[in-house]
Amino acid sequence: MATASETPVLDTITAMTIDSIEHCHMDKRSLIQARIAALVAMDAPAISYLAHIDPAIKADFTVEQLQDLLVAIAPVVGTARVMSAAAHIAQAFGVAIALADAEAEAIAEAEAQSRSNP
Repeated sequence: MATASETPVLDTITAMTIDSIEHCHMDKRSLIQARIAALVAMDAPAISYLAHIDPAIKADFTVEQLQDLLVAIAPVVGTARVMSAAAHIAQAFGVAIALADAEAEAIAEAEAQSRSNP
């Protein structure tokens, strides 16, 4: 019997993603391009794009390449899906930046407290 988790849905999605990557023989950049194209095609929410920011960075996937991808798939998925994706991607970047800022602030605060309490 499996051990109970506080995040069973997230754990399942993570396991599925790991299995997919392990069984796929695409290079990292091609894999992230395929995943983003699929997200655009299904009009995925911002949280889905947020989950792909770190893998995209690790694959050296640039903003210019993202723009090229959106241009390439626009005739197939349609203008509405591409514009929706652009908004969701921007929202995901905003969340990622806010999370990074909060983490940096927490680290700075912890360091300041450790200096004042020797």
